[in-house]
Amino acid sequence: MSKPLPLSGLLVVSLEQAVAAPMCTCRLADAGARVIKIERPEGDFARGYDDLVHGECSYFVWLNRGKESVVLDLGKDEDKALLAAMLSRADVFVENLKPGALAKLGFEIAKLRRRHPPLICCSISGFGESGPLARRKAYDMLIQAESGLASITGTAEPSRVGVSVVDIASGMNAYEAILTALIARERTGVGAELSISMFDAMADWMTVPLLQQEAGAPPQRIGLAHTSISPYGAFKSRDGVDILISIQSDREWRVLAERVMDDPALAVDPAFATNVERVKRRAETDGRVAKIFSALDAEALEQKLAAADIAFARVNGPADLARHPHLRRITVGTPSGPVSYPAPAERRSAVQRYGPVPALGEHTEAVRKEFAAVTIDAK
Repeated sequence: MSKPLPLSGLLVVSLEQAVAAPMCTCRLADAGARVIKIERPEGDFARGYDDLVHGECSYFVWLNRGKESVVLDLGKDEDKALLAAMLSRADVFVENLKPGALAKLGFEIAKLRRRHPPLICCSISGFGESGPLARRKAYDMLIQAESGLASITGTAEPSRVGVSVVDIASGMNAYEAILTALIARERTGVGAELSISMFDAMADWMTVPLLQQEAGAPPQRIGLAHTSISPYGAFKSRDGVDILISIQSDREWRVLAERVMDDPALAVDPAFATNVERVKRRAETDGRVAKIFSALDAEALEQKLAAADIAFARVNGPADLARHPHLRRITVGTPSGPVSYPAPAERRSAVQRYGPVPALGEHTEAVRKEFAAVTIDAK
């Protein structure tokens, strides 16, 4: 008999859409919580982002495994009563509606907390609960731009990071905050009101670029290179493979020069002895590395780098990821068949279970019946 998962027995109700909140509740479901996902009659709009996974949306099947889908029209009193009934039993309530929308529906967080003191409420928004932009709609790329992340990404012009880093960071911050609140509730019996700002999530990630800016050394967009370290970037092998190296210390530079570049004189040259000097001469430093790399095929170059214990990587694409020897996969059910995709980073000693992705409204009637008696009491 397998051990129960860490959050088994907890009820999470989530009024969620898109990516950030579903990321959070997906992790809660993976950890064993029962997650009831409330969807509008037309469904979470993320169901329609694409149809690339045999008719299902890639985003949706990634972030909604293990949940129950309940369709509610919160413009109707009976559906508001059902949501109230679920919240009366819930341990955690997660929402990422447009700012102000929840209160208009009659579910203001402060009132919920007064009515249900053990309830942990977590709201995810673009800019938090106060400030001049608090009521503004916010999506991933907008916050990448607003926080300055896009300005330091890319090469010739500001670029979006290729995955939804703002949503992912915000969702994981919410997950972390909820776990912390659950631990605190075990000690006090009291829930919490949590507010996760997508802007805050990215501002935190932008700490080093901000400190560099304020020190008078604003970071530049330099693609697959590093604003503070040289050599740290991608160099092409003789057979056209991009090999990225990371030299983290002056000792590693000496090893690279002696054992990979076969240039002991360069290893002791004071003009390149420290990272500060190498960054000052970035073009020459990188040029010397590029010349040596371009003379070797990728396989031979990787052998030399590995033998010298220099950190390196191939610049892979998604097709290469699919064949990568370290890629772990899980298979989850969806309404249109099983899907295989990357496993979460967390590994537990206990058996892990990943539930299926629900069809829109798949659990509505069962949940209505389950909470019917409570619904009457809640009126």
